[in-house]
Amino acid sequence: MNPTQELVHNFQELLGQVPEFLQPFILMLAAAVPFLEGEAGALIGVVGGLNPVLAAVAAALGNFASVALVVLITSRARTAVTNRVDARAEAAAAATGGTATLVAARAAKPESKGRLRFKRWLLRFGVPGASILGPLAIPTQFTASILVAGGTSRRWVLLWQGVAIILWTTISTVLIWSALTLVVGV
Repeated sequence: MNPTQELVHNFQELLGQVPEFLQPFILMLAAAVPFLEGEAGALIGVVGGLNPVLAAVAAALGNFASVALVVLITSRARTAVTNRVDARAEAAAAATGGTATLVAARAAKPESKGRLRFKRWLLRFGVPGASILGPLAIPTQFTASILVAGGTSRRWVLLWQGVAIILWTTISTVLIWSALTLVVGV
């Protein structure tokens, strides 16, 4: 047995100590973590000896659940902020007796390379493209948050994030399963 096969075998024994009905939930929790997402959840499941379809479904569900939670929280925060800004603008207009606008005078922080890359993709490909290509730059939770904070509909973001999660989790599951089966021989 080569070292890779031994490592996979030991990991399968470790995961085998967890009751079978809990294993998909562990994958869901792993997939809910940004930067791990459905791809790492599927990796853990397939390497751990779970059925690849079950591993992919559990990982995708865990990733989507965390994205849905982020979308809900970001949407509520955006609504609260926009309502507060509108209230301040109305108060300023009432205080000056005219139509004054509230201008935010805070200095903008420099944006990260990943965020700049994401914005370029959003301008070029729209929400579907940003959702599908976004995981190449930043986690899906961050992508969804940026889209919703920018004013994109929650439903539209959730639809395309779901498509992206299914796509990337399926691709990674097939690649992991193929590598284990064909290359490692497990």
